Amino acid sequence: MISLTDARAYVLDRCPGPVTAEVPLAEARGLATSVAVEAPEAVPPFANSAMDGFAVRASDTVGAPVELRVVGTVAAGSVPDVEVSPGCAVRIMTGAPLPVGADAVVMVERTQSVGGGDAVVVEVEVPEGNHLRTIGEDLQPGDQVFSVGTVLGPGHLGVLASIGVDRVAAWRRPRVGVLSTGDELVDGVGPLEIGQIRDSNRPSLLGLLDEMGVTGVDLGRVADDEEAIEVALRGGVSTCDAVLTSGGVSMGDFDYVKVVLDRIGDMRWMQVAIKPAKPLAFGLVDGVPVFGLPGNPVSSMVSFELFARPALRAMAGRSDLDRPRVRAIAEDDLRRRTDGKVHFVRVVVSTRDGGTYASSAGGQGSHQLTAMAAATGLAVLPDGNGVAEGDEVEVLLLG
Repeated sequence: MISLTDARAYVLDRCPGPVTAEVPLAEARGLATSVAVEAPEAVPPFANSAMDGFAVRASDTVGAPVELRVVGTVAAGSVPDVEVSPGCAVRIMTGAPLPVGADAVVMVERTQSVGGGDAVVVEVEVPEGNHLRTIGEDLQPGDQVFSVGTVLGPGHLGVLASIGVDRVAAWRRPRVGVLSTGDELVDGVGPLEIGQIRDSNRPSLLGLLDEMGVTGVDLGRVADDEEAIEVALRGGVSTCDAVLTSGGVSMGDFDYVKVVLDRIGDMRWMQVAIKPAKPLAFGLVDGVPVFGLPGNPVSSMVSFELFARPALRAMAGRSDLDRPRVRAIAEDDLRRRTDGKVHFVRVVVSTRDGGTYASSAGGQGSHQLTAMAAATGLAVLPDGNGVAEGDEVEVLLLG
């Protein structure tokens, strides 16, 4: 057997690096920037009001309450055509440019309108700059907005829009094909015949790809036919940045997928010292990574988490390759036997009273997908006897 660390290193070392692209801003959420972004202009571009209220000269509010003459109104999006002279005020809306002569804003809640709106009583003294947004307060021209590798979230997209960026240089989102093979697999509803099972791996893997922000491509389900499998695999590697298959990777398997991949690719068939997901195939077909994941549904998902996810994130230019890990208190006995492997136990993680806890999600068989669906973490059990109730355990968080 090969260690988890060595198997992971083998995969990561052979995956191609990220590819940069100019991506429309609307499609950039979740991508990592491939170049640093600098501000071409000041944000905000002009001094403006942070409140609905009155633009005033701060010196005119000394000794408040004071009454000032209202000489105009400035709305957001308008150009001020009025000046604030001594003893005067201008009604102003949030975001509106500050009129000449004003150096402060009094929020409307601290004023009283008098004389039918021709005057206003300012109830408080305010300092210069009160409730003002100054030019370049957020960004100055030439400021570095985001460094290389910044993962763009909704707030980042808003910042880019605010400086006039409509396309961003980012590491391209990988396209990942998912292929199922096997005469025993069926899709959809209807009664199963003896020996048939419904294909659960393809929907699960496509869901995992969608969750992590890469583009999943459904390559469909192919029967156990060598020629059809080769056509499907070649089609996948010609249109995708990586391909995932499931099943036919165990030592005892004689599977057409294995036959085809050995013929058209540079593959390595591994037995990794983990449970579940011991069998793993990985290699390149025409330079495109192909992951041969185990056929049991839980094993397929765990193998994806440990190998495909970090590799695909690296291909997307991400430096944070893995899901977070936490220390939790076991609420059940998480026992195992010594077998030379690291075990990954499906658990439900909860937090309360300042602590983090992990309890079994249910059946731990590699075919028991219901417990995997309920799990919010994988408890990591090194070789040995496992963890007793009340002991601390490391947990890889899911979702």
